[in-house]
Amino acid sequence: MTTAVPAGVREAAPDPAPPMSHKEILEALSGLLLGMFVAILSSTVVSNALPTIIAELHADETTYTWVITSVLLATTISTPLWGKLADLVSKKVLVQLGLIIYIIGSAIAGLSQNPGMLIGARVIQGLGAGGLTALAQVIMAAIISPRERGRYSGYLGAVFALATIGGPLIGGVIVDTSWLGWRWCFYVGVPFAVIALIVLQKTLHVPVLKREVKIDWTGAFLITASVSLLLVWVSFAGNKYDWLSWQTGAMVGGAVVLALLFLLVEARAREPIVPLRLFRSSAISLAVAASMFVGIAMFGATTFLSQYFQLARGETPTMAGVMTLPMILGLALSSTIAGQIITRTGRWKIFLVVGGLFLTAGFGLMATLRYDTDYWLLAVYMFCIGVGVGMTMQNLVLSVQNQVRPEELGAASSVVAFFRTLGGAIGVSALGAVLGNRVMHYMEEGLTKLGLKGHAAGDGTIPQLSKLPAPIRTVVESSYGHGVGDVFMYAAPFALVALIIILFIKEIPLRTSNAEPVVAAGVEERASAPGRHAQRDTVVAESNGHAMGAFTGEDTATFGGGTAVAARAEGGSGIRGFITGSDGVPVGHATLTLIDVRGHQLGRAVTQADGSYDLWTPGGGTYVLIASAGDHDPQVATLAVGDQPLDFDLVLSGSGKLTGTVLGAGGAPVPEAMVVVTDVRGEVVSTGVTDPAGGFGFAGIVAGVYTLTVSAEGHRPTAAPVEVGTGQTRQDIQLLPAAQVRGTIRVKDGGPLADARVTILDAAGNVVGSATTGVDGEYAFADLTGGQYTVVASGYPPVANTITLNGRGDEPYDVWLGHAD
Repeated sequence: MTTAVPAGVREAAPDPAPPMSHKEILEALSGLLLGMFVAILSSTVVSNALPTIIAELHADETTYTWVITSVLLATTISTPLWGKLADLVSKKVLVQLGLIIYIIGSAIAGLSQNPGMLIGARVIQGLGAGGLTALAQVIMAAIISPRERGRYSGYLGAVFALATIGGPLIGGVIVDTSWLGWRWCFYVGVPFAVIALIVLQKTLHVPVLKREVKIDWTGAFLITASVSLLLVWVSFAGNKYDWLSWQTGAMVGGAVVLALLFLLVEARAREPIVPLRLFRSSAISLAVAASMFVGIAMFGATTFLSQYFQLARGETPTMAGVMTLPMILGLALSSTIAGQIITRTGRWKIFLVVGGLFLTAGFGLMATLRYDTDYWLLAVYMFCIGVGVGMTMQNLVLSVQNQVRPEELGAASSVVAFFRTLGGAIGVSALGAVLGNRVMHYMEEGLTKLGLKGHAAGDGTIPQLSKLPAPIRTVVESSYGHGVGDVFMYAAPFALVALIIILFIKEIPLRTSNAEPVVAAGVEERASAPGRHAQRDTVVAESNGHAMGAFTGEDTATFGGGTAVAARAEGGSGIRGFITGSDGVPVGHATLTLIDVRGHQLGRAVTQADGSYDLWTPGGGTYVLIASAGDHDPQVATLAVGDQPLDFDLVLSGSGKLTGTVLGAGGAPVPEAMVVVTDVRGEVVSTGVTDPAGGFGFAGIVAGVYTLTVSAEGHRPTAAPVEVGTGQTRQDIQLLPAAQVRGTIRVKDGGPLADARVTILDAAGNVVGSATTGVDGEYAFADLTGGQYTVVASGYPPVANTITLNGRGDEPYDVWLGHAD
């Protein structure tokens, strides 16, 4: 076994901290989960109150959309900033800062006097909630291994479910309680936030990583401006101006230009808000894309359920919250159960696929929604959506976290949350515009049928059903019921796209420790650079963990057939070098496989004609390199790779060849004999059949000790140990003829005897075999050598007779049993 450690690698990869116990993790997560509860509550507690809030502030559907979109947009933009800060400063301080910002935003929202003030306060709330959402994932990733993270993600899902269940109910009760009013929907989260601050201070202890802070403010501004411009266009298109107009061209064109500038800035930024290098992995890119489409469908469609229950079915805010329970139940069950199973098995893709199916089916079924749809059907549809959300949302984050290094967990987690929330903001804004348009269309049709064509357009404000005449109220309920159904119809394709993307994500088994090397799926392999292998600098080589010395220039260290040389080169980490035979000749078309210390494959390469190879590694760490080629023994080496590429040359020795001849007792060849080669573990290495001359041959046998087993018709099988070297090894096998004794056990009147017990003993009295006769009284013993045997038959009083076999085929021998006369 070979170990090559580049200089300085020990400083780059410090020993990981010991894993925390289940109790310690729960104590650390207690305040964090409470903070997450606050962040989720800030959105859900308002959901059922929004129709009342917007009606009392005399706002329209666009304002309703922007009260939600503003939070999502602020959360979207702030999430990667929080995530980047988490890679640079204390995560504990950041969580507490997020809670304080949330408290300030909640207080201002409760004091709002107009829609503009409310939207501004919601932006502040979103900034705080973005920090809590991003940092919860980051801190969990920092203190819990990916394999165990599925279990605790289930707890996070349960908290999500609790806040999602309790929020609408609390909000509905507050709105329906006359002495409280809707303003308390914003105040109610403040006590929970204060408690979370105190608990976090006492229980959360996360290692602090200190380095120079460099925040990409330019990137944050550009992405904010680009998304905001796009959402403003979606909100007012078709209302303030036509979809095809100069305003559309200016806004969409401006958003595209700002997005391109954002990508340019991110490519050059020292600490980018969205690290573009993460997207080198197709698995990460696909997971991020799937998260965005899940966000579009999930936020975009479910946001308007409260309007459906209150404006299409005439329910109170409290009942509107109660009626969404099937969806929350599905979310809670699926996230918790899936998390537990993922922790036990390490497999997560099946849950993403099943979740995508449920999500797509749920949205498709909800497209049939009308104001008079039976509630039990609606409950089934919502349960499907809840199951889909519970299986996809957290596990998409988990799949990305499993493929990045510990120092990138913050940025990676935040990128997923960023695009999911960005999708949510786009979905809410776009589908909100769809809802407003469809409701107006259906109301025009309904009012026209009532002969109220002049009042069809209305002023766009959200109505208060209790103040409407019965005929008009029915038209409004029908319009909102049909309109919300259309929203789900438009959301279903986004869920389907997310499912299709999930199908292409390559599953990488979850690591059991954050210290394990990262498996990167779908990373584009680097092309081999000619001559780069010759840039030899300094190497520190170790064998069995002991330092062997330093080598410079062209010096090399050789252990067990491998030569390790550390190299400096431009670019990221990697392993490269040459594969040669023991005679120094390059070995072309040799196969190299790179795995981590747990046996998971990371990469694969084939050597060029000159024996050169180049393998990409996901980062510094310990890896195992396996090289194999035809007619050569495979070699394996353990390599410690740092931040610079490692040059590693391997020498493959020629593999052994096993040949021989199978002969009979008289020296005659035995054709069509079965020859089996097994290793010391009993595993079959190779099999074959002898040719007409009795010969056999096996190439590519690795040097070692094997068992050669030969069998042929009419002969006794035999086995012999054989030691194969690097050259040709010959082992001839001689087979002895197989004698067989057979006969019938009969009673004295001549009839066959069934169920008689027949035992055959050799000359030394050892039992060679035993049998029980059938209805025909027959028995048989095969594969016997020549010599003296004793046949004992019982059923009546036993009879023992001695027979002599000549070793040449069948020997008939019948036995008569019966009582003595």
